[in-house]
Amino acid sequence: MHPLTPKSLVLDILSSVRGQSVPISALVEAANLFGLGENSLRVTVTRLHTAGRLERAGRGRYRLSGRSLAVDEQVRAWRSGDNRLRAWKQRWLGVHLDAEDAADRSPLSLLGFEPYRPGLYVRPDNWSGGVDRAREELIRLGLPQTALVCALSGLSPADHAAACALWDTGKLEHEYSEAHTALVTSEAQLRSLSEADAMVESFLLGGRVIRQLALDPLLPEELVAAAPRRALTRALRSYDRAGRSAWASFMARHGAPHSQTPKHGASERISLSA
Repeated sequence: MHPLTPKSLVLDILSSVRGQSVPISALVEAANLFGLGENSLRVTVTRLHTAGRLERAGRGRYRLSGRSLAVDEQVRAWRSGDNRLRAWKQRWLGVHLDAEDAADRSPLSLLGFEPYRPGLYVRPDNWSGGVDRAREELIRLGLPQTALVCALSGLSPADHAAACALWDTGKLEHEYSEAHTALVTSEAQLRSLSEADAMVESFLLGGRVIRQLALDPLLPEELVAAAPRRALTRALRSYDRAGRSAWASFMARHGAPHSQTPKHGASERISLSA
């Protein structure tokens, strides 16, 4: 599991309010629930603000900056499930990076691209919107505009097979099933926990599964069974509602809006380099 840090805590709680602000008192109290010190939390907030990741919104209140919201929007896209996809016609999306742009690969990982040849990254062309949408999303997430984003077709049978083998589909299916079981089990127990314990558990588990779906390559049915992924998405929607309930009183006490469960490390785990 991605380790909980003051940075991931701050970014994920602020992510949960979708562009609104949260008082630092709420961040400090939440940090205490996870054994994180107040001083570390305050230093982290200052550093994130200096780095342009946070904005001040009045005395003692902070919100995500526009820079952070771009990644956060991509994190939340898991809710759309397979509605983002179209039928796969055995074609591919490709991105070529020059050597000087090789360090800027984070958007590619976020959108399910895998390295295929030196400098060339591919994924199935099964997104609604195709290459135009891919280019727009990659640039929005920080891919250099000099990168070549294109559609690929006409691969030889051997090259096509090699591209299909870039993802460990058996591992993906196992992880869908494992996460689904964990969500269903936890949701059945949340109401019997104390407020603090329910907050912590929903934050940690919900965050882990949100990261899983946010980083999922959304492969076509021809490569991986889609039913387990769809079942996991439905289970996470339900768990997210339960998590919101667990956090609702805490957020209300601090005068903070609350639209979804804070998610441990989801934004930080997949965020682009600061």
